Amino acid sequence: MSELSRRAFLAASGLAVVARGSLVIPSSAWAAPKTGVAAPAFTASATTGKAVSLADQRGQIVVLEWTNHECPYVRKHYETGNMQALQKEATAQGVVWLTIISSAPGTQGFVSAAEADQLTASRQAAPSAVLLDPTGAVGKMYGATNTPHMYVIDKAGTLMYAGAIDDRPTTRRSDVQGAQNYVREALQAVAAGQPVKTPVTRAYGCTVKYA
Repeated sequence: MSELSRRAFLAASGLAVVARGSLVIPSSAWAAPKTGVAAPAFTASATTGKAVSLADQRGQIVVLEWTNHECPYVRKHYETGNMQALQKEATAQGVVWLTIISSAPGTQGFVSAAEADQLTASRQAAPSAVLLDPTGAVGKMYGATNTPHMYVIDKAGTLMYAGAIDDRPTTRRSDVQGAQNYVREALQAVAAGQPVKTPVTRAYGCTVKYA
């Protein structure tokens, strides 16, 4: 079967076609939450061993960032300092930034708590906490399909943005400069009590390595 025929078959079968070499994930496997409604509640373990609950963050703006340190798309944003700059900018304004790792054991991007902390330190990243989701329960709850996949939740617990970090779906470092950063725009709108201009975009990157 040719690649074109394969893609047509997958589309007709309700399967998501993703980048060459990545997993093909059934689009019906889980439903992504809608923006403008309550974000799915969850509790997950941080690398410190502490349980972190979304409910405990009520009254604060929250960013969820799905990551995989081996993914070239993630590396683009960390090796240029783009992700760290956004983290520091957001947390300095009181935003809670939760980085989530949903790679299953034995898959690309899976790390122990100690390894995750070492990555945070070596990259000079600045999330509020790094959460471990090896079963993929939280990721599937949010319909996270790629790394990075980004979400912004307002102080009332409403999901206000879901999608890509920016409008440059490449691994080229040079594309960071001049990109439209959807997450920054969403955070600015939410902080100002205004609607997010583009509440949903298509996330790009590596597929989340679920079990």
